[in-house]
Amino acid sequence: MPIEPRRRIRYLTSAQIIILGFFSIILLGALLLMLPLSAKCGRITPFSKTLFTATSAVCVTGLVVVDTGSYWSAFGQTVILLLIQIGGLGVITVASLFTMLSHQKISLMQRSIMQDAISAPQVGGVVRLTRFILRGTILIELLGAFFLLPVFLRDYGIRGVWMALFHSVSAFCNAGFDLLGTSAAPFVSISSYVGNPVVNLTIMLLIILGGLGFLTWNDIYTWRFRLHRYRLQSKIILTATGFLILLPAVFFFFEDLSSLPLQSRILASLLQSVTMRTAGFNTVELSKMSGPSQAIQIVLMLIGGSPGSTAGGIKTTTFVVLLANFVATIFQKEDAQMFGRRMEESAVKTAATIFFMYAALFFTGAVILSVYERLPLSACLYETASAVGTVGVTLGITPKLHLLSQLVLIILMFLGRVGALTLIFAAISTRTHSFAKLPQEKIAVG
Repeated sequence: MPIEPRRRIRYLTSAQIIILGFFSIILLGALLLMLPLSAKCGRITPFSKTLFTATSAVCVTGLVVVDTGSYWSAFGQTVILLLIQIGGLGVITVASLFTMLSHQKISLMQRSIMQDAISAPQVGGVVRLTRFILRGTILIELLGAFFLLPVFLRDYGIRGVWMALFHSVSAFCNAGFDLLGTSAAPFVSISSYVGNPVVNLTIMLLIILGGLGFLTWNDIYTWRFRLHRYRLQSKIILTATGFLILLPAVFFFFEDLSSLPLQSRILASLLQSVTMRTAGFNTVELSKMSGPSQAIQIVLMLIGGSPGSTAGGIKTTTFVVLLANFVATIFQKEDAQMFGRRMEESAVKTAATIFFMYAALFFTGAVILSVYERLPLSACLYETASAVGTVGVTLGITPKLHLLSQLVLIILMFLGRVGALTLIFAAISTRTHSFAKLPQEKIAVG
């Protein structure tokens, strides 16, 4: 009888272990944030608020119902930072770190789970890749804190050390949490540094690096400027990232922000374009941006970052695969193609499935919020896109939502981080193989 629980654990799928890992960390974080020690007021924080905050931190979203800088104590902020780091790297990756540090042998099953967690192409070399990810993460975050340090030391004194480290980790993990709010001026993000090139460029580089994906890092590290040696996935990610940064930035520059000086206008346009793909920082008031700009932001939030990264969304590769399939259909080609390579049919099917699931979650959540809160659907679409894309920007609605609406956003943040497909695979753990095929019949499409 005592060995029964162990047997059950052994038969958990990778998807189930990843889901349980994220859920456990969120629950633990919520309980720690409930402690009087976590809040500056010294009182117990309601579980609904701590659950929302912990989910947002682990899912590296950045949506909050209380201002991080003014409400949480040093202990509470430390808990949030640890949750962001665990959520950004992934629960399995962090667990693997402790296994490596204890010099324990990593089993084949653990390697398989690690492969799924970091979206590695194969089990072979996954431990080496994980070590590379961990070392790269620590190095980049420390470098980011180093560049932010002079600015924050100047403005906050010795507290600037903590501020620099917190914002560096938050930016790299695409979380969007900030400590700049006060009780008099909460939820300000990094708007006070709209014209500061050091803060803006450092934050942007950290967001981009965190959102590229660990496999792309590996290609850049291994092959440097020999781009023809890169994986097709890395080529797609780098190309898509470039276009998704530059094109929206140009639009924001001419459509909005005309009241800012030229330098601030350029930096604000670039930051809003970068941060909308799952980071959550902002230097301008988003509610005052035009309707077309907000619509473009929704699209960017839904696309998100790249697979195997700290970012959420449907991912750049999903978007490009659907686009390539669209082009192939228009030109009557049999397969989707890019960079002289043919894409697998299964990749196109998976991309279409992911897109439909995210669209359904995004729209359904917005309708629930709009009906329950009696708010315009357009504003609710912005909030749900921010949640399911794990972005964390808001038009100022989230802190005012009732409990039911907060639960909707919690579910969307969780699904956006772990992936809706992962949840389905966790629920349906067995595949049914059938060697028989039903008769085929043509139907009219379009």
